[in-house]
Amino acid sequence: METRTAFHKRLQEIQDDVLSMGSMVEKAIARSIEGLKKRDLSLSHQVIVDDARINQQRFLTEDKCIELIATQQPAASDLRTIVAVLNIITELERIGDYAEGIAKIAILIGDEPPLKPLIDIPRMADTTIEMIDKSLKSFIARDVELAKQVIEMDSMVDGLYDQVFRELLTFMMVDPTTTSRATRLIWVAHNLERAADRATNICERVVYTVTGKMEELGASKY
Repeated sequence: METRTAFHKRLQEIQDDVLSMGSMVEKAIARSIEGLKKRDLSLSHQVIVDDARINQQRFLTEDKCIELIATQQPAASDLRTIVAVLNIITELERIGDYAEGIAKIAILIGDEPPLKPLIDIPRMADTTIEMIDKSLKSFIARDVELAKQVIEMDSMVDGLYDQVFRELLTFMMVDPTTTSRATRLIWVAHNLERAADRATNICERVVYTVTGKMEELGASKY
């Protein structure tokens, strides 16, 4: 009994690590967009620096999972949880990379005159952050219905991405001198769209953890 109690305590610690990593990733997305909106190059540089902490958190959590598998021989349901964690932290690490990419684009833009007020891109970011938050809550609560709701939210991000893409393409067609600035904003929107797709992947892992069935619930555009 003591061994199982210790096992579940360590498993809970690992799930807490996932939430901690998720919080870091959500802040990275928010700060990357804030740096872009306010032309705050210092904040953008900080996002890049902080990405190393996100990567380190992933590797530390991965090591804990491997050690737990090797030493405790978890039962099938617990093993599914550990496997899900290994996949979730990989998805979170990639979302962190997208935030870092946005920060690098913001630095590349520098003090160029703004092409247009940023409205839809921050909305994409807000929805993506909400998706990440809810996907992790669904994992901790083993809430399949919440996970499926998050997957449905992905269409909102896709719709905003399409809107941003069309609008920026129009800018380039009307005035070719805007091509460079418009292209960089398309990159930003693309990173957010991919981050939202990663959140849907997390939700698929939630369904797998609860049901034991792995199925593709969201249709990625790429």
